[in-house]
Amino acid sequence: MPTIAQPPTPVRTTQPAPLAATSWRRSGVVLAVGALLLVAVVVSVGAGAMRIPPVALLGILLAKTGVPTALAFDPQQEAVLWAIRLPRACLAVLVGASLGLAGASMQGLFRNPLADPGLLGVSAGASLAAVATIVLQVTLFKVVGEWLGLYLLPVVSFLGACGTTFLVYQLAKEGGQAVVSTMLLAGVAINALAGALTGLLTYLATDAQLRSITFWSLGSLGGASWPVVVGILPFLVAPLLWLPRLGKPLNLLALGETQATHLGLPVASLKRQLIVLSALAVGTSVAVSGAIGFLGLVVPHLIRLVAGPDNRVVLLGSALGGAAVLTLADTLARTVVAPTELPIGILTALLGTPVFLIILLRQKRRLL
Repeated sequence: MPTIAQPPTPVRTTQPAPLAATSWRRSGVVLAVGALLLVAVVVSVGAGAMRIPPVALLGILLAKTGVPTALAFDPQQEAVLWAIRLPRACLAVLVGASLGLAGASMQGLFRNPLADPGLLGVSAGASLAAVATIVLQVTLFKVVGEWLGLYLLPVVSFLGACGTTFLVYQLAKEGGQAVVSTMLLAGVAINALAGALTGLLTYLATDAQLRSITFWSLGSLGGASWPVVVGILPFLVAPLLWLPRLGKPLNLLALGETQATHLGLPVASLKRQLIVLSALAVGTSVAVSGAIGFLGLVVPHLIRLVAGPDNRVVLLGSALGGAAVLTLADTLARTVVAPTELPIGILTALLGTPVFLIILLRQKRRLL
């Protein structure tokens, strides 16, 4: 009997998730983090010795903008909100977004989730520059301070952050590329050196200067005011607006510097933008809030776990997430041990250390 040819057995293949579904998921993550930030701000401005409910908050804001409203609020609530709570919340949003965005940018630049402004010595360098400006009352600082005024500490902190970032990156380069292990070791060394120099300056400081140095070492948003918020805003506009636009180039850089160059990416220019803008964000943040650790490490990693490795989402999500986390941490810092205030750097370290250890264990399992 003639053999009848059988049709070929269809091969089952795993279909990738539709692009539309993936896009909706990423958009959902960004919207969820944005909603968390809004809730964090409302909770922050409402919590404290004088409670300001959301209805009163809305009424005060409408009245300040000149919109007629029937929502009732107390004049004392208005004074507390406008003079104390709202500028502090705005400062927490700006600093948290800057630190989260700088951390995500450095993780994308070094292609490693352990990269962080604190671990790489950037925050320590910015703090050292600021402390040196406070303690070393040399003629140059006095002249520049008279010219820059409120902008002196952000400028000096930016120069310190930029210098340490460039130094760590140069020490980590081998064959034109940054080696992760060398980068982390160089960051540890720079942190130790900056800490030693800061300790020396602390030894030389007066009693009044020691109180200011304690502010840098522990981190706090207690000095928030509208002049401070307005003063740092010009320095943070460029990082907050431009760094999220570098998500697509960072995706290409994740393939490797050689492959990214073949695809037409100006790698050297991208590195300079990331280093300068991240240093500007960290330096300005340190100038007004002191050294707040682990925020730039934890937030980008959590966003990456939820939304995936796309840097376009990671950068924007890290900015929103960093603002939300720091706002909530500041709320806890000023309410959990009221009427005193807990340094915010202690809370971020307590929350960030376990997450950092989890990341290390995950990396260890991958190598085994």
